Amino acid sequence: MSGAVPQCLGNFSSVLSVLDLSSNGLKGTLPFAFAKPNKLRSLDLNGNQFEGPLPRSLTSCRSLEVLNVGNNNINDTFPYWLGNLPELQVLVIRSNQFHGSINTSTSKFSFPKLRIVDLSYNEFTGHLPWRYFEYFQAMKNKTTPGKQYMNDDMNYYHDSILVTMKGQEIELVRILTIFTTIDFSCNNFIGEIPNVVGKLNSLIVLNFSHNSLTGHIPASLGDLASLESLDISSNQLIGRIPSQLRSLTFLAVLNLSWNHLYGPIPQGLQFNTFGNGSYAGNSGLCGFPLSKECEDNQTKVEPPVSQKQERDSDLDGFTWKIVVIGYGCGMALGLFLGSLMFLIGRPKFFVRFAEIEMPKKVTRLRRLVGDTTGRRK
Repeated sequence: MSGAVPQCLGNFSSVLSVLDLSSNGLKGTLPFAFAKPNKLRSLDLNGNQFEGPLPRSLTSCRSLEVLNVGNNNINDTFPYWLGNLPELQVLVIRSNQFHGSINTSTSKFSFPKLRIVDLSYNEFTGHLPWRYFEYFQAMKNKTTPGKQYMNDDMNYYHDSILVTMKGQEIELVRILTIFTTIDFSCNNFIGEIPNVVGKLNSLIVLNFSHNSLTGHIPASLGDLASLESLDISSNQLIGRIPSQLRSLTFLAVLNLSWNHLYGPIPQGLQFNTFGNGSYAGNSGLCGFPLSKECEDNQTKVEPPVSQKQERDSDLDGFTWKIVVIGYGCGMALGLFLGSLMFLIGRPKFFVRFAEIEMPKKVTRLRRLVGDTTGRRK
């Protein structure tokens, strides 16, 4: 379908439960003036060419659970006023022209049941909305609801959304009631990642990639026990990778590439399953799986030996050293003295001494032996 949406479409909302106009060629502004009260539970306008701001009359949809206006040309600031909707669970406004900072100065708009929020591919600026992370109570609840999928009681229709999960865009043709995700990627957010994110312990997907975030990776992210995908690539993060992330035993995808991280990569558990691509563009990182070894590991470590073997080895080495030193010194001294005697003619003296003295000693020895024999006779 193409063209503009009729102004009267909102009049059906008094009995309408699902309005799905996704993947068409509709354009123009959103003229809906939803009546009060209404029973609208799901509004899907994804993949059209709608322009202008979101209609404030959406605050009349007190039963609204799913709002998907992704992949349009909507030009607006963050719709904080949607936080008043008590049943809103899914908010997708990705790939539009939303802009400006997300104001967290008021606590009146709390999104009490929101568990899927996708703000990616917009023009948001400023700091991450840390106060909203405190409000997201549904992302802190580990209990499993009675229904397995949203709209499980409706056999003719199931909500579906497109999410970026584990590095790929995936269409969820049915939305699990326990699925939780935050995607703020591809914007212009600045500042540090708030520690309060670590309190969202039922979060499955967290994506802050392609922003201008600074500071360290908070160790509190290690408390996200259900996390399966973590992407904080293409930012300006510094420091070491927290060892607390080793406790994320469900983590299947990790992307820390293109930051300014340094130091050793944590080892063991899930970290043994991640490849080089998880750390690309961080020249200061070292250790497995990178080919760059850490300084502490560059010295070769010999296998341990017993104390007795060490003593025997030391003794053998000491003994051989003495023998070699003595042999070398004696040989050198002997060659020196021998050469000296031949040069000054002293060998003649030793020859004469041997010719004169040696016969005398032999004669004396014979007499001594003869006298001893005669006495015995």
